[in-house]
Amino acid sequence: MNFLYPSFLFGLLAVSVPIAIHLFNFRRTRRVFFTNVALLRTVQTETKSFRRLKHWLILAARCLFLVCLVLAFAQPFIPSKNKLGLSRQGVTSLYLDNSFSMQNERNTKRYLDIATGRLDELLTLFRNATSLQLLTNDFSAAEQQTGTAESIRDRVTSIHFAHTPRALETVYRRQRNLLSSLNPGGRNQLFWFSDFQKSTVGDLARLQIDTTDRLFVVPLEAQATKNVYVDSVWLSTPFIREMQNNSLNVKLNNGGRENVKNLPVRLYLDDTQTSTASATLQPGGSATISLNFNVTKKGYHRGRIVFEDFPITFDNQYFFVIEASPAVRVLHLFEQKSSSPGRSTDYVDAVYSNDSLFVRRSFNAQNFDVGQLKETDLVILEGVAQVNGTLRTELERFVQQGGSLTIIPPTNPDMATYGPFLNTLGLGNVQSTAGTPGSNPSPLPVADPDRRNPFFRDVFQQSYQSEPLNMPNAAPVWRWNAGGRLLSLRDGSPLLTQSKAGQGSVYLIANPLASAYGNLAEHALFVPVMYKMAALSVRGQRTAYSFDDNLITIPVTNPSERAVYKLKHGKLEIIPVQRTIGNQLLLEMPKSNELSAGQEIESGYYELQLDGKTERLLAFNHGNKESVMDFYSADELRRAFANQPNVEVFDSIQDGDFVQVLEQENLGRSLWKYFLLAALAFLLFEIGLVRFMKG
Repeated sequence: MNFLYPSFLFGLLAVSVPIAIHLFNFRRTRRVFFTNVALLRTVQTETKSFRRLKHWLILAARCLFLVCLVLAFAQPFIPSKNKLGLSRQGVTSLYLDNSFSMQNERNTKRYLDIATGRLDELLTLFRNATSLQLLTNDFSAAEQQTGTAESIRDRVTSIHFAHTPRALETVYRRQRNLLSSLNPGGRNQLFWFSDFQKSTVGDLARLQIDTTDRLFVVPLEAQATKNVYVDSVWLSTPFIREMQNNSLNVKLNNGGRENVKNLPVRLYLDDTQTSTASATLQPGGSATISLNFNVTKKGYHRGRIVFEDFPITFDNQYFFVIEASPAVRVLHLFEQKSSSPGRSTDYVDAVYSNDSLFVRRSFNAQNFDVGQLKETDLVILEGVAQVNGTLRTELERFVQQGGSLTIIPPTNPDMATYGPFLNTLGLGNVQSTAGTPGSNPSPLPVADPDRRNPFFRDVFQQSYQSEPLNMPNAAPVWRWNAGGRLLSLRDGSPLLTQSKAGQGSVYLIANPLASAYGNLAEHALFVPVMYKMAALSVRGQRTAYSFDDNLITIPVTNPSERAVYKLKHGKLEIIPVQRTIGNQLLLEMPKSNELSAGQEIESGYYELQLDGKTERLLAFNHGNKESVMDFYSADELRRAFANQPNVEVFDSIQDGDFVQVLEQENLGRSLWKYFLLAALAFLLFEIGLVRFMKG
């Protein structure tokens, strides 16, 4: 038998007090005379023996009462067979997983509530300890200090769900920092209460527990129930227009192991339900649904995808933002404008000036501000004889950073400058076919386009998909054999190609737009082709961002190097770490433990502000790692820690005797309760002797 607090054994010296009272009773006796003492002598002898027995019994009861009381305070126990048992003298660190996946339920009771109940019971084993740490996924400053069992119990009642899951390696590193500073000698113990979700706990093979510490792993034996979550949301077209039918695609995943049939999915725009659809998902499968909508005004619109899926509810809502009718910014750079006999015709201006969707600006290529490229989606370079110097450098940079460039050749291009320029853009071996000055070009008929090409989607009506077309003719001034062909001449040479260069696109046309080089610019096909190039130049809208992204990129208009952007969501205002590259703003989103006290990052809509003015509206959602309902079982955890004998995996958290089993296995059998009961019994025995044993 061992003692948890052996210093209390000095209290056994108190036994000497009743012994001293018994041995040194100096009370004086009085002599009483009777007339006839013969009979009394016999009675006196019998009474003296009875009194002596009574005094010895009282002495024994008092001594045993004190002994049992002292032993109860010393807390005796029978040591466990486990030599690596608990140590109440060291630092005890308790980690409670309060991630969103702990919303899962067992018998209508949430896992977080089950874990907090068991942790509260565990604190009874450390009721006199003063070096206890409670750690959650919040990673707050208050969690980096120790306290008593009562202070920890008070904090347990205020734990709420946190949106930031933590890898176990990060959790242990944070616990170890405190343990090494308070008790570097070891003999500390750590407890982990978690559902041990595979997608968030990290690589267990890399997790090495210090041999001087003892780790108790307490899994909640979570069940892989059904759970539907939104994987992504995107538009069917690069941009949307008001008062027209538009389509939104939603990809749903089933992170559980149960079938989901005919799940109603609702689309809200500006807090008004605009569309609904249903989805059926297999276990671990996915489904994509299309939701139709229209908007009545330009600008940003706040969208939500909403469905009901229990018991996991944290991911039943997905926020996104769409911008209706964003202006397509077209910059027309020219030197030789297209012309017809007897008149000059600006075909490019005629195409884009008839639709309010396009914002067109036109400048001479040798006399324009290159800074305007930052505010441009599509550059049309028409009839420029030479491309060199600043013009070439800025156009190459514009395309590399994601812009679109359409090149319409002059009648006699200077291949000494065009060759290297086009080669840099991925169009090598371009050869000029322009004849001598004054020669007449020979237009060739244009072949029918491949209507299955995504470029021509929505260009031809469905009823005319198979009918022959009246195609234009064109006289090329250069030939090449690179890029994806969109239009070709009937002799097999390209007329219009599309090529990728960096993050942007390059459209190369083989002939000038002048009528002497064909009637392409006057044909009905020219307008939809030019519209399509402009539409595809608009970068696809990023409908939503995730807090899990370490770095997010946001396009901004004409940014300043000293500009400081901030994000505003209700009363929350944060200034992320940021930098600007070109017209792209790079933001590093802060984690929850990097925020000030009382601040919390929530899913929803955030205003990107500059000098108090809202530049863009953004939607942020939490990551979907916790939506995957796949957990480690107790046996899997044992195999993961099989080579670490100081790690014990406990699998009886669902049992009612969780603390008792833990105590018996690692602290041995506690005996203080029995000694306390014995002390009370001896006290009652003494009272009974004094009251009822007369003599």
